[in-house]
Amino acid sequence: MDPLGIDGAWCHTPRIHADPRGSFLEAYRAAELPRPFGLAQVNCSVSHAGVLRGVHFADVPPSQAKYVMCVSGAILDVVVDIRVGSPTFGRWEAVTLDDETRRGVFIAEGLGHAFMALSEQATVVYLCSEPYSPGREHGIHPLDPALGIEWPAGVEPLLSERDAKSPSLEEALTAGLLPDYQRCQEFYATLH
Repeated sequence: MDPLGIDGAWCHTPRIHADPRGSFLEAYRAAELPRPFGLAQVNCSVSHAGVLRGVHFADVPPSQAKYVMCVSGAILDVVVDIRVGSPTFGRWEAVTLDDETRRGVFIAEGLGHAFMALSEQATVVYLCSEPYSPGREHGIHPLDPALGIEWPAGVEPLLSERDAKSPSLEEALTAGLLPDYQRCQEFYATLH
């Protein structure tokens, strides 16, 4: 696992074993994660080119850590540090996930997550540490200029109604929706 520029986010590029029959790889191995990760739910989304999902996050605790893979097609996967008090608050990191490199991204609880489908169709599978709980789920508008996420140029983003109505980072901060960095650190310590 290679750390990204945000504490709590890592990228895994697996070794692919290929021969005339095809290929094999270990897409996920719990022992290689930087910290314990209990699997509670597996999600699969299929998106057309330009579909933009997120920025999603959940209340901490327990929130929801994720391990994200694109098993067909390609996406731009984005992690956003929305933890109030974090040294990298408001910063984002992007990684291209696709069916060639087979990279995966681990996203700790309290971080925001979004992705855009880059291919005609993209299938994304994400392993989650907690089940979906609508009452704890929140969003930030992925096109918020204050975030400044560099989505691919020349692509008209297609958002769900919920994501299009999400607050800006500043609005979410003012409303008290964002996770607290210190509280997240204390929660992470209980996981070891």
